Amino acid sequence: MLVDDSMVARAVLSRMVEAEGEFEIAAVAGTAEDAITALAHVEVDIVLLDLEMPGAGGLKSIPKILSAARGARVMIVSSMAEEGAEETVAALALGAADTLPKPGTGRFNGRFSEVLLGRLRALGHADGTSREASRDNGVRVQASGPVLRSMSSEPLKLLALGASTGGIHALGQFFQHLPRRIGVPILVTQHLPAAFMPVFARQLGVAAGRPALIAQDGMILAADTLFIAPGDAHLTVEETSAGLAIRLNRQSAASGCLPSVDPMFASAARVCGRHALGVVLTGMGRDGFDGATKLVACGGAVLAQDQDSCAVWGMPRVIADGGLAAAILPPDKLARRVASRCGSQ
Repeated sequence: MLVDDSMVARAVLSRMVEAEGEFEIAAVAGTAEDAITALAHVEVDIVLLDLEMPGAGGLKSIPKILSAARGARVMIVSSMAEEGAEETVAALALGAADTLPKPGTGRFNGRFSEVLLGRLRALGHADGTSREASRDNGVRVQASGPVLRSMSSEPLKLLALGASTGGIHALGQFFQHLPRRIGVPILVTQHLPAAFMPVFARQLGVAAGRPALIAQDGMILAADTLFIAPGDAHLTVEETSAGLAIRLNRQSAASGCLPSVDPMFASAARVCGRHALGVVLTGMGRDGFDGATKLVACGGAVLAQDQDSCAVWGMPRVIADGGLAAAILPPDKLARRVASRCGSQ
């Protein structure tokens, strides 16, 4: 479904989406209200939603659209996704699975079309499956289902979370159910451009009910504080005489991501071993797998988000299929599992 008040935008986006025969436009709407009404009569897998429209607009309508869409993903395609980081991060926090800046209608061609189609393929179908999840990502799929590992009962010293597409919403759900005091520092690597990080950190801090800082080299970790990877560097940790300290680096990661979850998990494995816990939330690709392998090898544990609650079951899937997960659960239950490890209520 296309939801945009511009007839020109709807026409051009329709041609792009249907150009290669993979997708079909099931419905179009000029306002969010019309989209909600239409969704009662048509089933779709993905809703492409503009934010600037008459009436309630796209942003405030995201929860209602998600409810009416019965499992469909919402992807923001809007000029505000580039110009207004505040609105974009807010949209992701409200449940949008992905965002894409919309170029001027005179530039609706070339690279934008390729990126749009690639994002649509990754988001896949409303039933929770996706073309991204259909690939084995280089990890052997276990036909009998993932085998869960036991989790160490050693005192927790470090919690590290990694996420990509759909991660802002998942992180919000996770922190809503995590006790305000668990007694350990919390590292967060979310795939986002650097320009979005100040807004993301501010909003995540409010959602988590605890301080949220964009990581800087040399910062000493503090309990019950979020340290967020900047958009242009990997977040890692090392042991110093003053305690655990942040070290940022920009070396190429195997996943191709910057920031990448892999270096964060790998450093947690080196420094804390069985006292470290990693959590892999929704996202496309396999970022986090290599680092999780090292974390598990050092006695640490890794939890993964389940398929039904993921916007894209890519990153958590390689953890599950690789036999690395100690639990595969939705974000709220993952938070409760972390709390039980920390002895928090």
